[in-house]
Amino acid sequence: MFFWQQRLPGLHGGISEAVIKTGGLARINNVTYSETRALCGLVLILLLACSLSACRTGWEPDEKRTTGRGGYQMTKDGHYRVRKGDSLHAIAFNFGLDWRDIAGWNHIRSPYLIYPDQELKLKPPRQYKKSAANPPGHTAPAKSGNQVASSSPSSSKSSGQASTTTTALKTPQASTISSPPRPSSSGASGDPSKWLWPTSGRITSNYKANDSSRKGIDISGKEGQAIIAAAPGEVVYSGSGLMAYGELIIIKHSDKYLSAYAHNRKRLVAEGQKVKAGERIAEMGRNDRNQVLLHFEIRVNGNPRDPLSFLPRR
Repeated sequence: MFFWQQRLPGLHGGISEAVIKTGGLARINNVTYSETRALCGLVLILLLACSLSACRTGWEPDEKRTTGRGGYQMTKDGHYRVRKGDSLHAIAFNFGLDWRDIAGWNHIRSPYLIYPDQELKLKPPRQYKKSAANPPGHTAPAKSGNQVASSSPSSSKSSGQASTTTTALKTPQASTISSPPRPSSSGASGDPSKWLWPTSGRITSNYKANDSSRKGIDISGKEGQAIIAAAPGEVVYSGSGLMAYGELIIIKHSDKYLSAYAHNRKRLVAEGQKVKAGERIAEMGRNDRNQVLLHFEIRVNGNPRDPLSFLPRR
């Protein structure tokens, strides 16, 4: 009992102390020398096992460990490191930004291609000036920023991948990307004139300003029930890369408006697909608390807004 109550200072010192104390117990209890050696060997094995276990706990890499929001990885200087499958829309949605602002801050031009391991600024750089004619976040209609990250170009991993020329928007050479960019445009010519409820059911959680856990509304229902597009537009994200949202669909309705549909059991549309208001896009699923619901958001210039301010009364 005395041995186990004594805290051992280190591996070698602990072994020596164990031998001394075990030997003392052996003399007191008339234990043979061979039995004492066997007991010391057992103590040594236990100490080594504990030591290895501690090392493994402290040094074993955790593939799920990240430093960004929702599993998004950040660099030490506060930049976001692009993952394979990312798009500007998904990144902007996760951080509550406008994708056009991110494009402007990082000199990314049409067709807005990004690459794995590319580092993106999420704040305006010093001495950054918005163009009065076409400021980021308030641009004229342009190709959508839903080009997904594929293979890295051989030239660089920096944020200035595309041409920074202000007189013309040049598409990168085909040799620098794994596949040609998809033509893309908004599925609606302007802001939605009206909105539809994305599904039927009872509201179980309301929007709350400045609350990161309540950026939209939760609508309960039955697993598998239809989720529809709340307004016409283009699917700019369809995937599960944003951990807090599960199977997620984001629809761009105009340069200003986005809507998001989270925790789906099954996604029925793909990125780049045009959808009509009321078109079925997904099936209702469960959130991480095993609740059957749809989490629905409306973003205006990247910022969450109360969906009930846009949806018709019912």
